[in-house]
Amino acid sequence: MTESQNTPTLQHLDAAAAARRGVIAVSTAFVIWGMFPLYLKPLTDVPALEILAHRVAWCLLFVFGWLAWKSRLGEVRAAISDPATLGHLLLSAVLIAVNWGFYVWAVSNGRVLEASLGYFIGPLVNVLLGVVALKERLNPRQWTAVGFATAGVTWLTVAAGGLPWVSLVLAFSFGIYGLVRKVVNVAAVPGLAIETVLLAPLALAWLAWLHRQGIGTFGHAPLHVSVMLAGSGLITALPLALYSVGARLIPYSLVGIITYIGPSLQLLSGVFVYGEPFAGARAVGFCIIWAGIAIFVADNILRARRPLAAGLPPT
Repeated sequence: MTESQNTPTLQHLDAAAAARRGVIAVSTAFVIWGMFPLYLKPLTDVPALEILAHRVAWCLLFVFGWLAWKSRLGEVRAAISDPATLGHLLLSAVLIAVNWGFYVWAVSNGRVLEASLGYFIGPLVNVLLGVVALKERLNPRQWTAVGFATAGVTWLTVAAGGLPWVSLVLAFSFGIYGLVRKVVNVAAVPGLAIETVLLAPLALAWLAWLHRQGIGTFGHAPLHVSVMLAGSGLITALPLALYSVGARLIPYSLVGIITYIGPSLQLLSGVFVYGEPFAGARAVGFCIIWAGIAIFVADNILRARRPLAAGLPPT
């Protein structure tokens, strides 16, 4: 076989390996996010805004420590020096702060199921952005899956008896955040570092004010609460970095389907761990959504097997 004949095969293998890494990274991120209510519930007595400030402050520390260890601080300086990149990251910083804050508030106020609904709606936003903004195409089976998911979300919205505003804020803030981070030309962890730098002045000022007023939690609550507030930085940075890396390696529409891992786990924790009501109508809606997920996953398996059956690497 000539070099020219062999090159496409190597390219296909590289693409397949990158896609597998992307799926694993994004899936792991959403497993962590899906279990996040279990981490936040012990912090229910801490105001949501204070938890958000701690997440930003400690995330900043962990991310810059990792970058310094890897000798990658130069990537942060390079990104900050580009006005367009800095502008995109300012937007993504605002979006992720909104998402973090509303999510913490929802969990603290016994609305884990409503938060999970937001992340069930979120993949629809991802698919919409993938088709409209990134010109991705869906085949008929994928459109069928999207149709099932849309029907399920619509059913859940109607069954809730009103506009699920918390769910919508979570869905759109994270969906647009993902798109911004996908198109901005900066690596995942340096980008997260810049986002936390941009948010840090407000976060640190708020924490300083709380402690001056004598109402700050850190250091004045039981030891496990202070440790968990500090640990919120690590549990914030790790999945977000995994998500940012993985989303670059796979189609955005596929990211949207993998996203359902997170809200499914949140649903389970809300129902079986925290006893939030899960009425028959709500169960029907979730089952419709899961049917759509099954169709999309089956489609991806079929499309991956076809090249293998022809003796080619999957694309």
